[in-house]
Amino acid sequence: MNYVSTRGRAPVLGFEDVLLTGLASDGGLYVPESWPQFSAAELTACAGRSYAEVAVKIIAPFVGDAVPAATLGALAADAYRGFAHPATAPLVQIDDNDWLLELFHGPTLAFKDFALQLLGRLFDHVLSKRGERVTVVGATSGDTGSAAIAAFKDRANLEIFILHPKDRVSEVQRRQMTTVAAANVHNIAIEGSFDDCQALVKAMFNDAQFRAALNLSAVNSINWARVMAQVVYYVTAAVALGGPARPVAFAVPTGNFGDAYAGYVASRCGLPVARLVVATNRNDILARLFHFGRYLPGEVVATMSPSMDIQVASNFERLLFELCRRDGAAVEARLSLLAKDGQFDLTAQQLAEVRGMFDSARIDEDETLAEIGRVFERCGRLIDPHSAIGSAAARKRRGAKTVPMIALATAHAAKFPDAVVRATGLRPELPASFQGLMDEREHYAVLARDLGAVQTYIRDRAGRSDHGHN
Repeated sequence: MNYVSTRGRAPVLGFEDVLLTGLASDGGLYVPESWPQFSAAELTACAGRSYAEVAVKIIAPFVGDAVPAATLGALAADAYRGFAHPATAPLVQIDDNDWLLELFHGPTLAFKDFALQLLGRLFDHVLSKRGERVTVVGATSGDTGSAAIAAFKDRANLEIFILHPKDRVSEVQRRQMTTVAAANVHNIAIEGSFDDCQALVKAMFNDAQFRAALNLSAVNSINWARVMAQVVYYVTAAVALGGPARPVAFAVPTGNFGDAYAGYVASRCGLPVARLVVATNRNDILARLFHFGRYLPGEVVATMSPSMDIQVASNFERLLFELCRRDGAAVEARLSLLAKDGQFDLTAQQLAEVRGMFDSARIDEDETLAEIGRVFERCGRLIDPHSAIGSAAARKRRGAKTVPMIALATAHAAKFPDAVVRATGLRPELPASFQGLMDEREHYAVLARDLGAVQTYIRDRAGRSDHGHN
């Protein structure tokens, strides 16, 4: 399998190089040269298989011959062995033909574990084979950072630097990152928003000299392997509810569009998806885009669902590439308009094409609290604010009741206890493995929203054998 950039000017790469490179050299995002196709029989055969077995089946065409089949199987089995639920990604019925897909049973209690536990092992395999070392840089709005750190800590061939927006993640999210005292882990709190953190990471990748000197690699959803791994749970959920013999619909709480885009990839590869409902909080750039056809970033507003407090949805570029018939120059033209005018518009045909697959809903703070309370009253389950946004959007944009509607539950309720208490009066308990988290010592630096300062900090610590924490 070869990969091309959404902007059309970067070299075509194989899977190994795309895994380690992350962002394309022309600033674009890598996507497969063509979409693999799974037949109805192949999808049906996934029923009753373990999650790791389905992962190998779905991921293998994207990996090609870069990782031997037996090795890929061992990596997948190891990646998902540590998940707390025997089904790995269990479905829970919450209403007539309405379901929650619980994606929070991994080691950091968030859906990012599904991709990053596998990614860490893929990095290890490829770097060991090549005898190389990389500097991993990522930005997080809360969950990516802790999941990446859990997957990459103590790995000999890399240093990992995670940028998070200071005071804009929950205390549990922050502590899951900053209490990890591994020598290769470095946390940086940026005085700004997640969009500022993401912009700094992209700027570092676009600095060719810095990128080459540190052999930078990415773990954000700009890394294709992240998206690839997330396709799997769309397949397992759909097959469990009768797919591919019947279509299913999904509602996806999203900020950066990576998880929703993974559902789109599943549909492009043959999974019958009736609809993908893109659920946003008050930071509603995607809801506005799918309603009005205009990509217009706004100011980031802090909410009780901080992982979605994003106004620059990086992964939309991958969908835009498809809407532009894979014309990299056309993508660049739209992005130039964004840089010049602060916005761009889809054509009427492109908007119609988007609406053929996607719907969207904006869920405000009051609706989020109400949904947490409603689900608890209805079926006795505590859900976090992000999952509540997915569930509320699923109800708001519900189609035919004969089509199963699956809302992605993306984080454990105990990661966002204050919102749950406000909605239900109950404080969700962290799993036993996290007891003591709030008492452990934290390690992180606080830096201004300044590219030079961040680059200096990373350059001074990359490759050091001590902790490098302030």
